[in-house]
Amino acid sequence: MPLRSSTFRELALGAALVGAASLWATSARAQACCAGTGALTPGRLAGHEAGLVGLQARAGSVYGGFDSNGAFTGSPAGTSELGFEEALFGATRFARRGQIAVFAPLVQTRRATPTSGPELGGGLGDVNASARWDFVSAGERRPFPGVGLLAGVTLPTGKPPESSTRPLATNATGVGALQGNAGVAIEQTYGHVLLNVTGVLALRAPRTARGIRTALGPQITVLAGAAYSFDNDAAIGLLGSFTVETPASVDGVTVPGSGRRLVRLTGAGTYPLDDRWRLQATPFVDLPFFGQNQPSQAGVSLGVIRSWS
Repeated sequence: MPLRSSTFRELALGAALVGAASLWATSARAQACCAGTGALTPGRLAGHEAGLVGLQARAGSVYGGFDSNGAFTGSPAGTSELGFEEALFGATRFARRGQIAVFAPLVQTRRATPTSGPELGGGLGDVNASARWDFVSAGERRPFPGVGLLAGVTLPTGKPPESSTRPLATNATGVGALQGNAGVAIEQTYGHVLLNVTGVLALRAPRTARGIRTALGPQITVLAGAAYSFDNDAAIGLLGSFTVETPASVDGVTVPGSGRRLVRLTGAGTYPLDDRWRLQATPFVDLPFFGQNQPSQAGVSLGVIRSWS
Protein backbone atom coordinates (compact mmCIF):
# COMPACT_ATOMS: atom_id res chain seq x y z
CA MET A 1 0.00 0.00 0.00
CA PRO A 2 1.12 3.57 -0.44
CA LEU A 3 3.78 4.38 2.09
CA ARG A 4 2.57 7.86 2.95
CA SER A 5 -0.85 6.56 4.05
CA SER A 6 0.50 3.71 6.15
CA THR A 7 0.49 5.67 9.42
CA PHE A 8 -3.21 6.44 9.12
CA ARG A 9 -4.07 2.90 8.09
CA GLU A 10 -2.22 1.28 10.97
CA LEU A 11 -3.70 3.69 13.49
CA ALA A 12 -7.22 3.00 12.29
CA LEU A 13 -6.67 -0.73 12.20
CA GLY A 14 -4.89 -0.69 15.57
CA ALA A 15 -7.99 0.94 17.03
CA ALA A 16 -10.09 -1.78 15.43
CA LEU A 17 -7.94 -4.64 16.73
CA VAL A 18 -8.08 -3.51 20.35
CA GLY A 19 -11.86 -4.02 20.45
CA ALA A 20 -13.41 -6.09 23.23
CA ALA A 21 -16.96 -7.46 23.04
CA SER A 22 -19.88 -6.52 25.27
CA LEU A 23 -21.59 -9.02 27.59
CA TRP A 24 -23.70 -11.31 25.40
CA ALA A 25 -27.23 -12.36 26.19
CA THR A 26 -28.65 -15.58 24.82
CA SER A 27 -31.27 -13.86 22.69
CA ALA A 28 -30.90 -13.70 18.89
CA ARG A 29 -31.09 -9.91 19.03
CA ALA A 30 -28.08 -9.66 21.35
CA GLN A 31 -26.11 -11.97 19.06
CA ALA A 32 -27.04 -9.87 16.04
CA CYS A 33 -25.83 -6.67 17.71
CA CYS A 34 -22.46 -8.21 18.48
CA ALA A 35 -22.22 -9.31 14.86
CA GLY A 36 -22.44 -5.60 14.02
CA THR A 37 -19.45 -4.98 16.27
CA GLY A 38 -17.51 -7.57 14.28
CA ALA A 39 -18.39 -5.79 11.05
CA LEU A 40 -16.87 -2.50 12.27
CA THR A 41 -13.90 -4.10 14.10
CA PRO A 42 -12.93 -7.38 12.39
CA GLY A 43 -10.30 -8.40 14.95
CA ARG A 44 -12.61 -7.97 17.92
CA LEU A 45 -13.64 -10.86 20.15
CA ALA A 46 -17.33 -11.47 20.76
CA GLY A 47 -18.51 -12.06 24.32
CA HIS A 48 -18.48 -15.86 24.00
CA GLU A 49 -15.08 -15.99 22.25
CA ALA A 50 -11.77 -16.66 24.02
CA GLY A 51 -9.60 -15.97 21.00
CA LEU A 52 -9.36 -15.66 17.23
CA VAL A 53 -6.89 -15.62 14.35
CA GLY A 54 -7.39 -14.07 10.96
CA LEU A 55 -5.88 -13.50 7.54
CA GLN A 56 -6.50 -10.34 5.55
CA ALA A 57 -5.57 -9.41 1.96
CA ARG A 58 -5.76 -5.78 0.89
CA ALA A 59 -5.34 -3.96 -2.43
CA GLY A 60 -5.55 -0.24 -3.16
CA SER A 61 -4.82 2.24 -5.93
CA VAL A 62 -3.78 5.88 -5.54
CA TYR A 63 -5.90 8.21 -7.67
CA GLY A 64 -4.54 11.57 -6.49
CA GLY A 65 -3.23 13.46 -3.50
CA PHE A 66 -3.09 16.65 -1.44
CA ASP A 67 -0.29 19.19 -1.30
CA SER A 68 0.87 21.15 1.75
CA ASN A 69 -1.89 23.74 1.20
CA GLY A 70 -4.62 21.12 1.10
CA ALA A 71 -5.22 21.35 -2.68
CA PHE A 72 -6.21 18.06 -4.31
CA THR A 73 -4.74 16.97 -7.65
CA GLY A 74 -5.41 13.78 -9.60
CA SER A 75 -2.54 11.44 -10.44
CA PRO A 76 -0.51 12.75 -13.41
CA ALA A 77 -0.77 10.93 -16.73
CA GLY A 78 1.64 8.00 -16.96
CA THR A 79 2.01 7.56 -13.22
CA SER A 80 0.45 4.90 -11.05
CA GLU A 81 0.73 3.48 -7.56
CA LEU A 82 -0.74 0.20 -6.38
CA GLY A 83 -0.51 -1.08 -2.82
CA PHE A 84 -0.97 -4.62 -1.51
CA GLU A 85 -0.93 -6.12 1.96
CA GLU A 86 -1.27 -9.59 3.45
CA ALA A 87 -1.72 -9.56 7.22
CA LEU A 88 -1.95 -12.08 10.01
CA PHE A 89 -3.73 -10.98 13.17
CA GLY A 90 -4.94 -12.55 16.37
CA ALA A 91 -6.65 -11.67 19.64
CA THR A 92 -7.04 -13.36 23.01
CA ARG A 93 -8.98 -12.54 26.13
CA PHE A 94 -7.05 -12.02 29.39
CA ALA A 95 -10.09 -11.12 31.52
CA ARG A 96 -13.87 -10.90 31.19
CA ARG A 97 -13.60 -7.27 30.07
CA GLY A 98 -10.12 -7.20 28.54
CA GLN A 99 -8.33 -8.51 25.47
CA ILE A 100 -5.05 -8.10 23.63
CA ALA A 101 -4.32 -8.33 19.90
CA VAL A 102 -1.42 -8.43 17.44
CA PHE A 103 -1.36 -7.37 13.77
CA ALA A 104 1.58 -8.27 11.49
CA PRO A 105 1.53 -7.10 7.83
CA LEU A 106 3.51 -7.88 4.71
CA VAL A 107 3.48 -4.84 2.40
CA GLN A 108 4.11 -4.54 -1.34
CA THR A 109 4.04 -1.41 -3.51
CA ARG A 110 4.12 -1.02 -7.29
CA ARG A 111 4.88 2.44 -8.66
CA ALA A 112 5.40 3.67 -12.20
CA THR A 113 6.36 6.99 -13.77
CA PRO A 114 6.74 8.01 -17.44
CA THR A 115 10.54 8.17 -17.06
CA SER A 116 11.35 5.19 -14.82
CA GLY A 117 8.74 2.62 -15.76
CA PRO A 118 7.20 0.18 -13.24
CA GLU A 119 8.94 -0.78 -9.99
CA LEU A 120 7.81 -3.34 -7.41
CA GLY A 121 9.09 -3.84 -3.87
CA GLY A 122 7.95 -4.87 -0.43
CA GLY A 123 8.64 -6.60 2.86
CA LEU A 124 7.56 -6.79 6.47
CA GLY A 125 5.59 -3.77 7.67
CA ASP A 126 5.28 -2.24 11.13
CA VAL A 127 3.86 -4.71 13.67
CA ASN A 128 1.14 -3.49 16.03
CA ALA A 129 0.19 -4.83 19.49
CA SER A 130 -2.85 -3.48 21.28
CA ALA A 131 -5.25 -3.95 24.17
CA ARG A 132 -8.70 -2.87 25.32
CA TRP A 133 -10.55 -2.80 28.61
CA ASP A 134 -14.33 -2.25 28.70
CA PHE A 135 -15.45 -0.46 31.87
CA VAL A 136 -19.08 -0.59 30.71
CA SER A 137 -20.31 -2.71 27.81
CA ALA A 138 -22.78 -1.50 25.22
CA GLY A 139 -26.35 -2.07 26.43
CA GLU A 140 -25.22 -3.07 29.93
CA ARG A 141 -26.34 0.03 31.86
CA ARG A 142 -28.91 1.82 29.76
CA PRO A 143 -29.27 4.65 29.04
CA PHE A 144 -25.50 4.98 29.51
CA PRO A 145 -23.33 3.82 26.57
CA GLY A 146 -20.50 1.36 26.69
CA VAL A 147 -17.05 2.83 27.35
CA GLY A 148 -13.72 1.18 26.57
CA LEU A 149 -10.11 2.26 27.08
CA LEU A 150 -7.69 1.56 24.21
CA ALA A 151 -3.89 1.30 24.22
CA GLY A 152 -1.31 0.04 21.78
CA VAL A 153 2.20 0.20 20.41
CA THR A 154 3.46 0.00 16.81
CA LEU A 155 6.99 -1.28 16.43
CA PRO A 156 9.27 0.05 13.63
CA THR A 157 9.79 -3.41 12.11
CA GLY A 158 9.28 -2.15 8.55
CA LYS A 159 11.95 -0.53 6.38
CA PRO A 160 11.86 3.30 6.65
CA PRO A 161 11.93 5.48 3.51
CA GLU A 162 15.57 6.58 3.94
CA SER A 163 16.69 2.94 3.95
CA SER A 164 15.06 2.13 0.63
CA THR A 165 17.36 0.87 -2.12
CA ARG A 166 14.92 1.46 -4.98
CA PRO A 167 14.61 4.64 -7.09
CA LEU A 168 10.87 4.89 -6.34
CA ALA A 169 11.23 3.61 -2.73
CA THR A 170 8.87 0.68 -3.31
CA ASN A 171 10.64 -1.46 -0.71
CA ALA A 172 10.03 1.07 2.07
CA THR A 173 7.40 -0.57 4.28
CA GLY A 174 7.35 1.35 7.57
CA VAL A 175 7.36 4.73 9.27
CA GLY A 176 10.69 4.19 11.02
CA ALA A 177 9.58 5.34 14.47
CA LEU A 178 8.19 3.70 17.58
CA GLN A 179 4.54 4.72 18.02
CA GLY A 180 2.30 4.63 21.07
CA ASN A 181 -1.49 4.86 20.89
CA ALA A 182 -4.14 5.60 23.50
CA GLY A 183 -7.84 6.16 23.03
CA VAL A 184 -11.44 5.86 24.16
CA ALA A 185 -14.32 4.04 22.45
CA ILE A 186 -18.00 4.79 23.12
CA GLU A 187 -20.77 2.59 21.70
CA GLN A 188 -24.40 1.66 22.15
CA THR A 189 -26.88 -0.80 20.66
CA TYR A 190 -30.45 -0.05 19.56
CA GLY A 191 -32.11 -3.29 18.53
CA HIS A 192 -30.15 -4.56 15.53
CA VAL A 193 -28.19 -1.29 15.17
CA LEU A 194 -24.80 -0.60 16.71
CA LEU A 195 -23.34 2.93 16.92
CA ASN A 196 -19.66 3.50 17.71
CA VAL A 197 -17.41 6.55 18.16
CA THR A 198 -13.69 6.09 18.83
CA GLY A 199 -10.92 8.63 19.39
CA VAL A 200 -7.22 7.69 19.33
CA LEU A 201 -4.10 9.76 20.05
CA ALA A 202 -0.77 8.60 18.59
CA LEU A 203 2.68 9.81 19.62
CA ARG A 204 5.81 8.87 17.65
CA ALA A 205 9.30 8.80 19.12
CA PRO A 206 11.95 11.05 17.51
CA ARG A 207 14.47 9.34 15.23
CA THR A 208 17.69 10.18 13.41
CA ALA A 209 17.86 9.57 9.66
CA ARG A 210 21.01 10.39 7.67
CA GLY A 211 22.29 12.56 10.52
CA ILE A 212 19.08 14.60 10.82
CA ARG A 213 16.89 14.26 13.91
CA THR A 214 13.21 14.31 12.98
CA ALA A 215 9.97 13.90 14.94
CA LEU A 216 6.47 13.47 13.58
CA GLY A 217 3.82 15.55 15.30
CA PRO A 218 1.05 14.10 17.50
CA GLN A 219 -1.74 12.49 15.51
CA ILE A 220 -5.43 12.30 16.39
CA THR A 221 -7.89 9.96 14.66
CA VAL A 222 -11.66 10.04 15.15
CA LEU A 223 -13.76 7.15 13.86
CA ALA A 224 -17.57 7.05 13.79
CA GLY A 225 -19.51 4.07 12.51
CA ALA A 226 -22.85 2.32 12.41
CA ALA A 227 -23.69 -1.31 11.68
CA TYR A 228 -26.87 -3.31 11.15
CA SER A 229 -26.95 -6.97 12.14
CA PHE A 230 -29.20 -9.70 10.79
CA ASP A 231 -30.61 -12.61 12.78
CA ASN A 232 -28.13 -15.05 11.18
CA ASP A 233 -25.22 -12.93 12.56
CA ALA A 234 -24.37 -11.42 9.19
CA ALA A 235 -23.87 -7.64 9.34
CA ILE A 236 -23.20 -4.58 7.22
CA GLY A 237 -21.68 -1.30 8.37
CA LEU A 238 -20.29 2.08 7.40
CA LEU A 239 -17.31 3.79 9.08
CA GLY A 240 -16.02 7.32 8.62
CA SER A 241 -12.49 8.22 9.74
CA PHE A 242 -10.70 11.56 10.07
CA THR A 243 -7.06 11.89 11.03
CA VAL A 244 -5.09 15.06 11.66
CA GLU A 245 -1.39 15.35 12.44
CA THR A 246 0.45 18.45 13.65
CA PRO A 247 3.60 19.62 11.77
CA ALA A 248 6.79 17.62 12.09
CA SER A 249 10.05 19.01 13.47
CA VAL A 250 13.63 18.75 12.19
CA ASP A 251 16.45 19.20 14.71
CA GLY A 252 13.92 20.71 17.10
CA VAL A 253 12.54 23.25 14.61
CA THR A 254 8.92 22.96 13.48
CA VAL A 255 8.52 22.61 9.70
CA PRO A 256 5.62 24.80 8.49
CA GLY A 257 3.11 23.07 6.22
CA SER A 258 4.25 19.56 7.16
CA GLY A 259 1.06 18.55 8.98
CA ARG A 260 -1.20 15.87 7.51
CA ARG A 261 -4.95 15.27 7.24
CA LEU A 262 -7.08 12.56 5.65
CA VAL A 263 -10.77 11.64 5.48
CA ARG A 264 -11.65 8.00 4.73
CA LEU A 265 -14.97 6.24 4.18
CA THR A 266 -15.08 2.48 4.74
CA GLY A 267 -17.86 0.00 4.12
CA ALA A 268 -18.00 -3.27 6.03
CA GLY A 269 -19.69 -6.61 5.69
CA THR A 270 -19.29 -9.85 7.61
CA TYR A 271 -20.87 -13.23 6.95
CA PRO A 272 -20.68 -16.26 9.28
CA LEU A 273 -19.90 -19.60 7.65
CA ASP A 274 -20.61 -21.37 10.96
CA ASP A 275 -20.11 -20.74 14.68
CA ARG A 276 -16.32 -20.48 14.29
CA TRP A 277 -15.58 -19.16 10.79
CA ARG A 278 -16.59 -15.83 9.26
CA LEU A 279 -15.74 -13.84 6.15
CA GLN A 280 -15.07 -10.10 6.08
CA ALA A 281 -15.04 -7.52 3.25
CA THR A 282 -14.20 -3.80 3.63
CA PRO A 283 -14.15 -1.48 0.59
CA PHE A 284 -12.64 1.94 1.31
CA VAL A 285 -12.03 5.30 -0.36
CA ASP A 286 -10.14 8.42 0.73
CA LEU A 287 -12.36 11.42 0.04
CA PRO A 288 -10.87 14.18 -2.19
CA PHE A 289 -11.38 17.04 0.25
CA PHE A 290 -10.00 18.39 3.54
CA GLY A 291 -6.73 16.50 3.16
CA GLN A 292 -3.11 17.61 3.44
CA ASN A 293 0.21 16.00 2.44
CA GLN A 294 -1.45 12.63 1.84
CA PRO A 295 -2.21 10.47 -1.19
CA SER A 296 -5.84 9.51 -1.86
CA GLN A 297 -6.58 5.90 -2.65
CA ALA A 298 -9.46 3.48 -3.09
CA GLY A 299 -9.44 -0.26 -2.57
CA VAL A 300 -10.80 -3.26 -0.74
CA SER A 301 -9.69 -5.78 1.87
CA LEU A 302 -10.93 -9.35 2.20
CA GLY A 303 -10.45 -11.49 5.26
CA VAL A 304 -11.26 -14.78 6.93
CA ILE A 305 -11.45 -15.22 10.72
CA ARG A 306 -11.49 -18.35 12.85
CA SER A 307 -12.55 -17.99 16.50
CA TRP A 308 -12.85 -20.32 19.48
CA SER A 309 -14.58 -20.25 22.85
